[in-house]
Amino acid sequence: MRAWFTLAALSMSTFLYVTVETLPIGLLPQMAAGLGVHTSAVGLLVTAYGLIVVVTTIPLTRFTRHWPRRRLLGTVLLVATAGTAASAVAPNYATLLAGRISVALSQALFWAVVTPAAAALFRPGVRGRAVSLLYAAGSTAPLLGVPAGTWLGQHAGWRVPFLALAVLSLTVSATVLAVMPALPAGRSDTDRGSAPDAGRYRSVVATTIITVTGALMAFTVVAPFLTDVSGVGEDAVSAVLLARGVAGLAGAAIAGFLVTRYAWPTMVALIGGQALLLAAQYIWAGSPAVAVTTTALAGLTLSGLTTVLGARILEIAPGGTDTASAGTSTAFNVGITAGSLIGSHLLAHAHVRETALLAALVTAVALASVLAEPRLTTRRAPGTRSAAIALPVP
Repeated sequence: MRAWFTLAALSMSTFLYVTVETLPIGLLPQMAAGLGVHTSAVGLLVTAYGLIVVVTTIPLTRFTRHWPRRRLLGTVLLVATAGTAASAVAPNYATLLAGRISVALSQALFWAVVTPAAAALFRPGVRGRAVSLLYAAGSTAPLLGVPAGTWLGQHAGWRVPFLALAVLSLTVSATVLAVMPALPAGRSDTDRGSAPDAGRYRSVVATTIITVTGALMAFTVVAPFLTDVSGVGEDAVSAVLLARGVAGLAGAAIAGFLVTRYAWPTMVALIGGQALLLAAQYIWAGSPAVAVTTTALAGLTLSGLTTVLGARILEIAPGGTDTASAGTSTAFNVGITAGSLIGSHLLAHAHVRETALLAALVTAVALASVLAEPRLTTRRAPGTRSAAIALPVP
């Protein structure tokens, strides 16, 4: 029971981080007016946040690799609490930016260590499902956290949702420190890959960057694609995004059940599915039904991929799983940054429909990468059943 309480607290943490990171997007006008800055400056709060995560994840993970997991996670959550509270009461833009930077630094470390720490709480047979619950909670942030925070900020002022998140973060921090078992770093079987394979790990990192780049290229222009290309009404866009969020939850759940026995095939299926969905989006761009369906199902493939990545690291990490997780977390954020920049560039030049085609081609490259992965193995011994989470090598 203690393990499940801890997992619930860690899952709530993923929800909080995703909400805090993206909440300024929904409150751009209110925050800009309250601080006396241009909306582009508020948008920079999200861009800078992501860049900080990319740059600092690996160095911070290496610096803290000997910290006990409970102390490390409790510390980063307390830093996030302080940064979010500072954001809520910031008298000016500089103070707000400083608060955001502190939260971003804590998030960079959090995503690197939370997967092996959560997996260590459970026996091997249920670790895949535990990881899926961990990431499913983060997928609910666009469904619940950001819309609720946006509504609250519009009606009570933009500072109120940040203050509410700080209070919730403090509660979660206290829970983790109180109930998480004390386990020194390096003492769990999840601290190192069960079937270390540097070649396959490098392939996974490259595949992650390419896949996420393709996904974010399309998602960055999703609203104008739906309205201007497919003819979906503007008032229906929020409903489509809600459907995408629900599909994302389903993707995390499905991947959680499959990843224990079929990790690599599941990854192949998800990336191949994304390529087909984006291709269909381009070919039948004028069909509202196709646009809505492909947009929603693309949420399923991306969320499912996130879950698979978390579990695969427990198997193929060539060294410590926290450092390996830091690598894939960095790769994911590089893909987000690259995809959003390319998508924004194409949008600025009125190539909205062509974005889907280019995203499909990029994802096809990712599919070729993941299909080639078994040939890149550097592990000479036959594949063994995982002692950490049973993920067979094809």
